[in-house]
Amino acid sequence: MSANAWLPLALILGYLLGSIPFGLILTRLAGTEDLRSIGSGNIGATNVLRTGRKGLAAATLLLDALKGTVAVIIAGYFAGAEAAMLAGLGAFLGHLFPVWLKFKGGKGVAVYIGILIGLFWPAAIVFCVLWLITAVISRYSSLSALVASLVTPILLWRLGHLAPAALFALLTVLLFTMHRANISRLLAGTEGKIGQK
Repeated sequence: MSANAWLPLALILGYLLGSIPFGLILTRLAGTEDLRSIGSGNIGATNVLRTGRKGLAAATLLLDALKGTVAVIIAGYFAGAEAAMLAGLGAFLGHLFPVWLKFKGGKGVAVYIGILIGLFWPAAIVFCVLWLITAVISRYSSLSALVASLVTPILLWRLGHLAPAALFALLTVLLFTMHRANISRLLAGTEGKIGQK
């Protein structure tokens, strides 16, 4: 099979991996209330934290990130860098719009980090450091993600990683779009802070 023939398969593989709703699965297994009925209604780690189960939140963050990393590594191994980036895009779209949940998924921060780890891990470290600094200062998870994701494609571009920079510019636009309600609340001063139920 030619490399080009692998490209749609990489996208599909990424989507299927990305669409696994680990936050919802873990909280249901733990016997908590439906994650979509509390806090932001989101299925990601930040909302899992609002259940008071820090371990579940950490596990959700890790597994959601791994969806992106595994998709990138598998596709890259079998079909090269272009397929790896398509798999990363697929994983991101799968998390945002999972077919199993009527296309209503998470906001993509953990998967974004996981894709970064798979494609260029030093940028993932920079992302996490920026997220942490912003979170410590502001205590807003959403603002932290927005700041870190805004810097990421610029960093990749400055380092000469042009194709990944283009991919993460697209992912950043999607991430900002998914956070539009958070942005409105940040501007209004009503956004929930980290650790606040």
